[in-house]
Amino acid sequence: MSDLFTNLKATLEKQAKKKVVFPEATDERVLKAASRLAQEDIVEPILIGNINEINQLAQQHNLEVANCTLIDPSNYAKIDEIIDAFVARRNGKVSKAKAAEIVKDGNYFGTMLVYLNQADGLVSGAAHSTSDTVRPALQIIKTKEGIQKTSGVFVMVRNDEKYIFADCAINIAPTSDDLAEIAVESARTAKLFDVDPRVAMLSFSTKGSAKSKETERVIAAIDIAKEKDASLTIDGEFQFDTAFVPEVAVKKAPDSDIKGDATVFVFPSLEAGNIGYKLAERLGGFEAVGPILQGLNKPVNDLSRGCSEEDVYKLALITAAQSE
Repeated sequence: MSDLFTNLKATLEKQAKKKVVFPEATDERVLKAASRLAQEDIVEPILIGNINEINQLAQQHNLEVANCTLIDPSNYAKIDEIIDAFVARRNGKVSKAKAAEIVKDGNYFGTMLVYLNQADGLVSGAAHSTSDTVRPALQIIKTKEGIQKTSGVFVMVRNDEKYIFADCAINIAPTSDDLAEIAVESARTAKLFDVDPRVAMLSFSTKGSAKSKETERVIAAIDIAKEKDASLTIDGEFQFDTAFVPEVAVKKAPDSDIKGDATVFVFPSLEAGNIGYKLAERLGGFEAVGPILQGLNKPVNDLSRGCSEEDVYKLALITAAQSE
């Protein structure tokens, strides 16, 4: 396990134990990760699903779930409290009868537990799409004050190297305002992982080597980001090599505060970010941890449907660490 997670575990062990919800408890990968977390006494897993099915799966794989909390939304003693709170949170946009159906869904039920402070965070996505995980979070937990949109980052880890890539999961065609917000939030996320945030705004151009509405959108985002956080070390627009390779930075951007030593990379579009992190993962040998959702009032994180047990385990640690 990399130093990133060794340090996270050490930090969590010094804190009050966090409760993390797993709405997909009948998924083998999820259950194995939850059992491991409970056995290590780092996180208290809350497993959502049919309790008989969870116990049968645990028995089948010789997993211990005695230290986990198991909840079946269909047989939950306080379901009326969940329903009433959901109706109130949705400001009358759903009836009580409709709410009763909605909160039977594991993601909605689990998100309500987080909203009602009965859990500290949620991890889902092993068997659901990103929208299935994010929609309840946006409707119930919502974004922090001053944040317009959530965004998704990956922590890219290789040995002792750590970088933040954003946005690789949520916003398809971010505006300048969106990019600025992503930059500021990604810098905050970087600090959570002991990464000194030096933010590079990426493009196909470096410092005016090409001009288009795409490059202008990135350039405008830099000034907006500085207005949001004057302490931010940020520059661009950069091609990736300028942001990452000091020898290239000296030639292409000699006056920049970013001298080929960026640690946070903000991509100009979702397609660029998604392709970029997968290239680094598959060709560069980096471990891609995430996507980690940022900008929400409480942590909700999304797995890939192709995730492993280890991915679930690590994202749960991150979710616990995000909880204040």
